[in-house]
Amino acid sequence: MPVRGVRGAISANSNTKAEILAATRELLEETIARNELSDFSEIVSAVFTTTPDLTSAFPAEAARELGMSSVPLLCASEIDVPGALPLIIRILLHVNTEKPQADMVHIYLRDAKKLRKDISSAQ
Repeated sequence: MPVRGVRGAISANSNTKAEILAATRELLEETIARNELSDFSEIVSAVFTTTPDLTSAFPAEAARELGMSSVPLLCASEIDVPGALPLIIRILLHVNTEKPQADMVHIYLRDAKKLRKDISSAQ
């Protein structure tokens, strides 16, 4: 079965553990729903990144709380580009699916919609 990539991002309201976890859950739930992923076993792995101003929690913790305990998860920090949008959590899910890559729905929520104005799901 082919592996496809699904991207997404969301802005957090603040650098608190509660906000980082809530924003990550919102992003994951929307990404899973919009891509019709019915089971976490379809997710091969997940990479989470945060802008350098988000330091209060690992986004992967929210994924584990949702039940993704068997999915390999990795967190990293984005490079600190001057003028970049602050307080952003990004995900890259690798999923097993027969869908073509063009059918994968990339999700951009809250202020992160500004990152991908070229993607209709970010509107």
